[in-house]
Amino acid sequence: MEIIEFKPTRDELVYTFGGNPAIRRVKPGTAIRIWTEDAFNNTITSIDDLSSEKVDFRYVNPQSGPFYVEGAQPGDAIAVHIVDMKPARSYGISSTIPFFGGLTSTDRTAMLQDALPDVTWVYQVDSTKNTVGFESRFGDFSVELPMNPMFGTIGVAPAGNEVRSALVPERFGGNMDSPEVTTGATIYLGVNVEGALFSIGDGHYRQGEGEACGTAVEGAMDAIIIVELIKGAAPAWPRIENDTHYMAVGSSRPMEDSWRIAQLEMIRWFQDLYNLHQMDSYQLLSQITKAPIANVVDSNYSVVVMAEKSLLPKVSAFGGMHAQLRERAKGLSL
Repeated sequence: MEIIEFKPTRDELVYTFGGNPAIRRVKPGTAIRIWTEDAFNNTITSIDDLSSEKVDFRYVNPQSGPFYVEGAQPGDAIAVHIVDMKPARSYGISSTIPFFGGLTSTDRTAMLQDALPDVTWVYQVDSTKNTVGFESRFGDFSVELPMNPMFGTIGVAPAGNEVRSALVPERFGGNMDSPEVTTGATIYLGVNVEGALFSIGDGHYRQGEGEACGTAVEGAMDAIIIVELIKGAAPAWPRIENDTHYMAVGSSRPMEDSWRIAQLEMIRWFQDLYNLHQMDSYQLLSQITKAPIANVVDSNYSVVVMAEKSLLPKVSAFGGMHAQLRERAKGLSL
């Protein structure tokens, strides 16, 4: 297996899906040791740095990529397996941003109210304990929380020559903010353009479901991923597989449409996996799925619909790709 390293310079970071030339060409099956910058683009480093003063919203959620996957054509799928992830800094940053987040008025939910305060929190990383430390800004409270590294954004170039902000989740992937995009997971994305033009970024050291305040514990990330190609197998929306679950992600507004998209994608997937009639697939999934909210703050909201493998007869999705990638990942670590 070919292993390459990629740590972009600041001028190599990109801020959209689509509209950027490939930074590297990779063969299917390549492992990439990759570094990603934090969502604030390293503009906030202390509690004295405020997003309204420091952050240029044209340059948030920087992505590492895009990578041209050799042989990828529209209608194919790429599988991205996350082998390992570790914080690349000794601290993570979170903040409340004026008129942004789940519990404030925004440009789309317009209300006559003052903005929430612009406040920054710094979470110290303890790599020995594998924790991040929360310290209150308006009182005397602290707690260590288990680390749970994940990627907020992962995606390919959209169809139709579209260029979409790295803040947006959609059928091409993007800023889905799902905690399921973590070590041991395989993410399946439909290819829309030659080479797929795959990018990844927005590392989170920890995030609750929903990302309620609008930011996770944001931080630069070191990771190892494996990128593989599956010919003629493009899903309509992103799918995720790990050792315990099959999942699909829908992103839209209102949130119930996000759930509908993900639920329909799972119905279609189970029709193929178990050779089920659509109505039988609908009925079965109605009884076994869970639907965690990935985010309630982005341009579209993302919902994950997931089904537990242990409840079902054993089958091999995408020709057993996840199991193959898990086997190839053995021996790779940061």
